Amino acid sequence: MNKNILHAIFFDKEHHWDSLVRIHKKRIRSVVLSEVDKFRYCGDVRKGFRLFVCEGCHDVKHVPIRCKGKFCPTCAVGESQRWSDMIADDMYHTIHRHIVFTIDEGLRDLFLLHREELLKGLMDEAANVVKAYFRKKRITPGIIAGLHTFGSQLEFNPHVHMIVTMGGLTDGGKWVDYDYIPYKLLRIHWQNAVLKFLRRTLTPKEKKKAQPLLQNAYSKNAEGFYVNAPKRSRTNVKALLQYISRYMKRGPIALERIIYYDGDTVLFRYHDKRTNKEAIKIMGAKEFILSLIRHIPDKGFKTIRHYGLYSRRIKKTVQKVVRHLQEKMTKLLIRARKMTQPKKWRERITETFGIDPLKCSKCGNYYEFKGIVVSKKGQLTIQYANDWDASRYLREEIERIESEKEKHQQRKAEAQALENLRFD
Repeated sequence: MNKNILHAIFFDKEHHWDSLVRIHKKRIRSVVLSEVDKFRYCGDVRKGFRLFVCEGCHDVKHVPIRCKGKFCPTCAVGESQRWSDMIADDMYHTIHRHIVFTIDEGLRDLFLLHREELLKGLMDEAANVVKAYFRKKRITPGIIAGLHTFGSQLEFNPHVHMIVTMGGLTDGGKWVDYDYIPYKLLRIHWQNAVLKFLRRTLTPKEKKKAQPLLQNAYSKNAEGFYVNAPKRSRTNVKALLQYISRYMKRGPIALERIIYYDGDTVLFRYHDKRTNKEAIKIMGAKEFILSLIRHIPDKGFKTIRHYGLYSRRIKKTVQKVVRHLQEKMTKLLIRARKMTQPKKWRERITETFGIDPLKCSKCGNYYEFKGIVVSKKGQLTIQYANDWDASRYLREEIERIESEKEKHQQRKAEAQALENLRFD
C-alpha cells in the first residue's frame, strides 16, 4: 500500500478531511473536492491498473494508474498541467532572465477573496509592465509567466515568476539582443499597474471597502512593490528551464519538509527569508489542510501563460523569422519539449533504485504487458487487452480485487500504512 505522510494527515483514523467536508462542504470549491478525491485514491489498484505477467514464472505485477492531479505530490514530478504549456513550444536560444513580481502583504487577502477576477489579471499586468519597458526600446520580447500562490509557510502569497528573453524582434523584423532591465523602475511601474488594475476591476462597493488597503499599499512602499530582477543575467536557457521546470511542478509543500504528525499536530520546516535560516512551523492538522487546499487552482485556470514572441497567436509566424535570424548568428531554437520531457516510470525507478521494475526478481525473466483496467462508475472494466489470454488474466484479477476478502485486506493494509506514517 503506497501511502505518504500527506495521506495520513488527510485520511487516517482521525478523519480530518472527511470532518472538514461535513462541516464546510458548501464553502469548499468543487475543484478542491475533486482534486483531493483523486489524490486520495492515487495508486490504488481498485481505481485501475496496468497488468504485467512474467514470461518465465507467470508472476503477476500491477502498476496502478496514477491520478495526475494538481494536488498529488507523488504525481507532481510527472504531472504536466502547470508545465506542459511551457514545453509545448520551442524556446529561443538566447539569454533569458528569471524575474519575480510580488505584491504588498496587505493585498494578499484581497486576491484570495476575489481570486477568479484577479489572479489572471495579476499575470497579465506583470507581462504588460515588461512589454511596456521593451516597447520603449522598440523590441518585442518573449515572455512565459507562471503564477504561484503559496509562500514558504503556506500563506496565500500570490506572485508571478517570469522568464523573459533578453532580446527580441524590432518592428523591422530584426533580432536585437538586450541584457539590461532597471529593477528600480520596474518596481514603481509594477506597483502602479497593480493598484490601477484593482481599482479598475473591483466593483464600487468592493473598491470602497478595499480603499484603506490600497492606500496603505501605496504609502508604505515608497520604492514600489518588490521585484527580484538582477541588473545583469548570464543565465542560459537550458539551465533556467531545468530550474523553472522543477519549481513550477512542485506543490505547496514538499513531503520531506513535513517532520512530525501525531494525529493532531503537524510540524514542517521552512526557510525564513528574514533570518535566512531554517525554521519550524507548528499547525493543527485541520488548519494545515485548509492552508494547503486554498492553493489548488480553479478549474480551467492556466497557471502558465505566454506573451510577446511566445504568445501562441503570433508564435508560428514569428518563429520562422527568428529561426532564420538566429541561424545567421549560429543560434538555433532549443527543443524545450525534448529537453524537459518527463521520463517514464520505468526509467525513473531504474535510475533511482538501480532496479528494472519489469525484470522478475524470482526468475530473472521480464514482465510482459497484458492490458489496462480502468474504473467506470465505480466498477473495474477492461479498457485494453493484448489477446484472449490477456483478457482472461484481467478478468481473473478484477474478480479477485473486487472480492469481499480482498476489499477487507485492502482496507486493513491501508489503515496500517497510514498508522505507520504517524509519529508517536
